[in-house]
Amino acid sequence: MNIGYDSKRAFQNKTGLGNYSRSLITILSRYFPQHHYILFAPRQTSLFKIELFYKVRAIEPQNPFFKKFPSLWRRMGMVKEIKTAGLDIYHGLSNELPRGIQKANIKTIVTIHDLIFERFPETYHFDERYVHRWKIKHACKIADAIIAISQQTKDDLINLYKVKAEKIFICYQSCNPIFEKKSSEEEKAIVKKRYRLPGKYFLFVSSIAPRKNLLTVCRAMILLKDQINIPLLVIGDGKKEKENVRKLMQSNGMEERLILLNEMQQSKEDSFASAEDFPAIYQQATALIYPSVFEGFGLPLLEAFWSGLPVICSNASSLPEVAAAAALYFSPTDHEMLAKHMLNIFTDNQLVSDLKNKGFERAQSFASDKYADSIMKVYNHVNNR
Repeated sequence: MNIGYDSKRAFQNKTGLGNYSRSLITILSRYFPQHHYILFAPRQTSLFKIELFYKVRAIEPQNPFFKKFPSLWRRMGMVKEIKTAGLDIYHGLSNELPRGIQKANIKTIVTIHDLIFERFPETYHFDERYVHRWKIKHACKIADAIIAISQQTKDDLINLYKVKAEKIFICYQSCNPIFEKKSSEEEKAIVKKRYRLPGKYFLFVSSIAPRKNLLTVCRAMILLKDQINIPLLVIGDGKKEKENVRKLMQSNGMEERLILLNEMQQSKEDSFASAEDFPAIYQQATALIYPSVFEGFGLPLLEAFWSGLPVICSNASSLPEVAAAAALYFSPTDHEMLAKHMLNIFTDNQLVSDLKNKGFERAQSFASDKYADSIMKVYNHVNNR
């Protein structure tokens, strides 16, 4: 098959949808090399080096007008390129399909990640909610199949948008395969020196936004101020919420226990942007703390499981669906319970060992080959209809 993808985010987004796109294409090209993978993107960047993969190529705007206005090409002009590319299937990886794709006379699939903007509308501008809602409803209406990344997302599509259940296929994600490899002591030492990592640290990986709930982690650390002298290492960035976090830690005399990697000059390097250094960062952490109020999936949980890292996460939305018995849970607003879990991780070696074993076992349910098979089954189902 010739399979096309909306790949703007694969080349431009360092987190979230970018990670999803890069991982999916990487894994499919590894396990199903007999197919051709065509990436439609406004421009290519070093964030995703497709020359390293077999039968993967990119198509960019050819018309001078669309080169100048790439967002318009993606919304409208891309369909012409799709029609002439000889595709069997086009897969929209980020909640949308281009306008007019029905005219291309090919099968279409769309991945829907979450409907967070419907559940927490106060965290989005009105125009953002309108655009997200229109794109998702339109894509679900015209797509031949819909991939939901969790049961939570499937349920939301059915309950909030009345999408037919038989049209939705759950394909649990797998994380970037680089996390499945144990870093050598030399690799870990290089990364530790590069980012000036402390000997021990709790790890938070996510954008810094109210829904991601980093303030709750900080409040737990403040409770433990005199019991545990371990800093919090943050991979992720933000604006207003980041300043709220910084002010809270400063007002409690704990600014030195907050390490924001994205503010380091080293975060501008390709090895950080592409997540190449992340496995070694994960593997040297004390635990991953993932306190999100709502997620469509929660990919850092898998990254931690593969890294042999204990996980503490909130009991909200899809997170128990992903982590099952392999994590310690707390209510997103209960920083006292979170503090207890952090203290137990710090003091109980047997608990840490049990969580590591359960995490690795849980990771097998989301292994790369299983993920590739689940996606390809949807492709075959659609292509053979």
